[in-house]
Amino acid sequence: MSAERQRLGRAGEQMATDLLAGKGYQILARNWRSGRSGEIDLVAQDGPCLVIVEVRTRRGRQFGSAEESVTPAKQARLAALAEAYSAEAGWQGPLRIDVVAISLTADGRLLETRHLMDVVG
Repeated sequence: MSAERQRLGRAGEQMATDLLAGKGYQILARNWRSGRSGEIDLVAQDGPCLVIVEVRTRRGRQFGSAEESVTPAKQARLAALAEAYSAEAGWQGPLRIDVVAISLTADGRLLETRHLMDVVG
């Protein structure tokens, strides 16, 4: 992954963290890895619910919107990662998977932030 894409991803994750914290979510983990299976961008708690958060940041729309990039295959990986995190953390309560989609202009200005709840179900 290029350094520019890494910077864009980190900036998007920080925007998502700020958005969720502003809604009262407690951020429990950032960039949690499960071996070679993948990574969860953010793990948060919303009241009694554990929330696995996929952050998608897109500059421009030439490759589609940020949320459109969460394919069925990605949703399946997120569900498996959610199970792995829950097992490791000993979580017994409700769980959901959210997406925070961040759209930027080509020069990096924020256009829109969307919080899509319970995207895998």
